[in-house]
Amino acid sequence: MKAIEAVEITKVYPNGVVANRNVNLSVEEGEVHAIVGENGAGKTTLMKIFFGMEKPTSGEIRVFGRPVHISSPKEAIALGIGMVHQHFMLVPSFSVAENIMLGIEPKKGFFSIDFKKMEEIIGDYAKQLNFDVPIWEKVLDLPVGVKQRIEILKALVRGAKILILDEPSSVLTPQEVDDLFEVLRKLVKNGLTVIFITHKLNEVKQIADRITVMRNAQVVGTYDNRNITEMQIVELMIGRKFEYDIKRERREPGEVVLTVRDLDYFREDGAHVLKDVSFSLRSGEILAIAGLEGNGQKELVEILTGLREKAKGEILLNGEKVLGQHPWHLRKKGIAHIPEDRIEVGCALDLSIAENLISDRYHSQPFSGKLVYRKSQVIDFGKKVLREYNIKAKSPHTMVRMLSGGNMQKVVVAREMTNHAQVIIANQPTHGIDVASSEFIRKKLIEARDNGRAVLLISTDLQEVLQIADRILVLYKGEIVAHLKNEDLNETELGYYMLGVKRQEKIQGSL
Repeated sequence: MKAIEAVEITKVYPNGVVANRNVNLSVEEGEVHAIVGENGAGKTTLMKIFFGMEKPTSGEIRVFGRPVHISSPKEAIALGIGMVHQHFMLVPSFSVAENIMLGIEPKKGFFSIDFKKMEEIIGDYAKQLNFDVPIWEKVLDLPVGVKQRIEILKALVRGAKILILDEPSSVLTPQEVDDLFEVLRKLVKNGLTVIFITHKLNEVKQIADRITVMRNAQVVGTYDNRNITEMQIVELMIGRKFEYDIKRERREPGEVVLTVRDLDYFREDGAHVLKDVSFSLRSGEILAIAGLEGNGQKELVEILTGLREKAKGEILLNGEKVLGQHPWHLRKKGIAHIPEDRIEVGCALDLSIAENLISDRYHSQPFSGKLVYRKSQVIDFGKKVLREYNIKAKSPHTMVRMLSGGNMQKVVVAREMTNHAQVIIANQPTHGIDVASSEFIRKKLIEARDNGRAVLLISTDLQEVLQIADRILVLYKGEIVAHLKNEDLNETELGYYMLGVKRQEKIQGSL
């Protein structure tokens, strides 16, 4: 039986962007169905339509054979559809139990909550899946893998028969991915239907029964996993032959340009987030900081770029102490920053591509004279960058919010790469973007390193870390627990350090 179907679904936004065009998709009950495609292919829009977050312009949705109109997530949940978003929808200050049962708490009498019943309900579902969740602990400081289990339990407790997972493994270690897939197989065996959206094609091959490929807002086709290879999937996604050829030649790095000594930081709630972090970064190298989300990377990046105050220790840029300086001053001194969140922090959505590209240098030559803003120079620069960074847009005048995630990220990367900064801090530079865009950005980081610039890469993507880094630091609970040369390493070995299972006894500051 078909669990959910899209029949001739079209979605056109008010600005004229066609996100879905006559999409037909059929997901069988009790299967893991992967949906893949480049950023902007229409995957997420279709899932938002399934979950009631968007309304289709035309077409029909059928759930277990019945035509339905889903106008809100509440209606989707009532129909047995659950969704685990890429960015978890949890209340950090609430306990695990409060998050799972939020809005459907069992009552004792008219006003009070029956906490014992709440614990029984969650315990029954957790036991079925062999989940070990600390029911009364606050979500705030729990590991990412546990948070994901909470999201899955939240959907199941609400009666989900169809579970949509959006990039579920993007912040997990290989060991946690294996655990997730074991859970998914168990859920499917019990009759649940899983829709799996990801850019990691090796995982698609590992878990999916069938694969639907989308390109340019349309479905290219649906394939049995046994009858298609990863490379065939990539070529269907991008519509051309694709050769994956990232090459990182070994090079001797130059002088130390950035030094961090005994960096210590307490968060506003009193949590000790960074503990005596020390390392050095040299010109002509890529130093990666690997770790699961929530182990201090966010705070470290914000301290290094001047976005967070009140840290203790020392940061030296070319020997000059710069801890606590304003972001603008740090940029002028040669630090570029590719932020983790391209939408909230990386760019101004309602400005043009050209305006975003010069947002850190609009006041300087050649874009400004003594009194005049030279618009023609800005547009010429925008055209040049569009060509060099393969940004898919009509012109430099295009508003950034009109771009796909991959092209939006290229705008951010282009701005930071073209300002000739000596140090590039790249925080999750390819997170949530497609294969081709990821490869392009990784090549640009290697190119910057080969031109003598120093790159600090912060990434939860172990494939990325192993592809382009020269050295690797592993951050666990705010401490550096390993310092490794990128020689004969694998994802599993790195995963053990990231989970805190392994730790180097003696950690050298420079290898």
